[in-house]
Amino acid sequence: MTTLKPAIAAITARLVDRSKETRGGYLLQLEKDYGTRPERGKLSCGNLAHGFAACSGADKESIRLMEAANIAIVTAYNDMLSAHQPYANYPEKIKQALREVGSTGQVAGGVPAMCDGVTQGQNGMELSLLSRDLIAQCTAVALSHQMFDGVVSLGICDKIVPGLLMGVLSFGYLPAIFIPAGPMESGLPNKEKQRIRQLFAEGKIDRDRLLQAEADSYHSHGTCTFYGTANSNQVVLEALGLQLPGSSFINPDNSLRDALTKEAAQQVCKITSLGNDFRPVGRVVDERAIVNATVALLATGGSTNHTMHMVAIARSAGILMDWSDIADLSAEVPLMTRIYPNGQADVNHFHAAGGTSCLFRQLLAAGYMHPDAATIWGNTFADFVKEPFLDDCALKWREAPSESFDTTVLASIGDPFAKEGGLRLMTGNLGRCVIKISAVAEEHRFVEAPIVVIEDQNDLQPLFEAGELNRDCILVVRYQGPRARGMPELHKLTPFLGTLQDRGYRVALVTDGRMSGASGKVPAAIHLVPEACEGGLLSHLVDGDVIRLDAERGELTVVGDIDFIMQREISVSSQHNQSGCGRELFAINRENIGNAEQGASYLFAEVR
Repeated sequence: MTTLKPAIAAITARLVDRSKETRGGYLLQLEKDYGTRPERGKLSCGNLAHGFAACSGADKESIRLMEAANIAIVTAYNDMLSAHQPYANYPEKIKQALREVGSTGQVAGGVPAMCDGVTQGQNGMELSLLSRDLIAQCTAVALSHQMFDGVVSLGICDKIVPGLLMGVLSFGYLPAIFIPAGPMESGLPNKEKQRIRQLFAEGKIDRDRLLQAEADSYHSHGTCTFYGTANSNQVVLEALGLQLPGSSFINPDNSLRDALTKEAAQQVCKITSLGNDFRPVGRVVDERAIVNATVALLATGGSTNHTMHMVAIARSAGILMDWSDIADLSAEVPLMTRIYPNGQADVNHFHAAGGTSCLFRQLLAAGYMHPDAATIWGNTFADFVKEPFLDDCALKWREAPSESFDTTVLASIGDPFAKEGGLRLMTGNLGRCVIKISAVAEEHRFVEAPIVVIEDQNDLQPLFEAGELNRDCILVVRYQGPRARGMPELHKLTPFLGTLQDRGYRVALVTDGRMSGASGKVPAAIHLVPEACEGGLLSHLVDGDVIRLDAERGELTVVGDIDFIMQREISVSSQHNQSGCGRELFAINRENIGNAEQGASYLFAEVR
């Protein structure tokens, strides 16, 4: 077995040491919950009768027997999300697969699932990040019936997977498996889509042309094919050992997809406390698993949203992670993929090049991942170097390729695209933030320029159209943080900033908001802590102040007389609106939310 790299081992040990008290407390609670759970055999007859009242006769008998597993299905199905639309008939597929092994399944609950692609730039986007903790709470409500021996989670996109996992971890004494539905087939090439978006931003094409390009890109059911948060979630789940190896990027209508869904449903029955291979999810997700997931995320240039999600997921299992841990891992882990927006390929091309199984095989062989981490399938994570295939309609497994089939998409470990993962921690007198540089050319990683301050992303287009940005500048977009307005994504900025960069200007973005997995070629220092509404230096800045952004050194600094700047009155956003589109219902969530480095969660009182 390959020896773990010393730096990876040291960061893991640091996590273990820092988390002794909180992880120990979590595991004690897990044991207590397991010991005091109301087993079906101990439920009152009225409780049990209510629990299986709507089941078929055969399923009722199976549940009454007590020896067979009853599996909770928690689903994020809706047909607004192309990624989640295939889940419509998954519950029945899962129930049938469970019946074949003498077990049963029940849809324990549904959770909200919103699409950031629909709400980007709209008021509803301000509910997006806040929905993650709500999803966790809804998952806990679904499982609170405590009729169950295991959990199958159906979710793919953005905040949905982290929320489901956080909720499942609150019932960490149960085994849990996540089942994906797969990406849509490739549509309009990403380079062409990007070109058309910029043409529209420049006023050179009309809305009909833009809409057709978008429709050609997002054209069917399945996950969007670029490497944003949704597809980053899938890599993270596999690296955590909670999803079958090689299962993330099989298209929805592929017969292998159905075979994997059946296998996952039946696998969860094998690892319940009713058998001799009990694998509770709270023990699978330990410090080794968190490091493995973070390494996989960094090696693939994954979503910056996970600088918050990984912290929150880890905290849900009693593990205290921060941005220094992620940045230190990024400095060690090579960048192994070029998937849009870090390249022109999409996740279908990545899967064809060898996919997650080939990636993990290379990372494990080089000592970047923990081979002994626990998983829901196989013996340990060392077994997650296999890929599924069908042989005469039967699901089988084979060793993953040791080398990529397309090194322009998935590199060789000996010749990576970059020596590090590309996620950097930025520090300076403005505070702490993160920047993703895997898609930023080296010549654009340093910008020192006067700033342009706006407090709503919709204010950028008029400035752009008036020609006021035709110069070197750093755009500061503030009052976008979790407490101010729920931290909406700011993708309306991207086409304009990209166009300015293409015109030869040195431009960058600084914000207490977020850009997510689609962060691209323009340097973007995001998730700034403290956010503007907390009264830090960010809230005192005015147009013309100078910021130095040095992504190579990890420096974000206001240049000038800081004492003089801090004497200015704090700017209070005049456009900030916390009502309408349901936003008023989330006021208490915003008031109690932790900052971005603390996971932007309102669930953990001790990290506020």
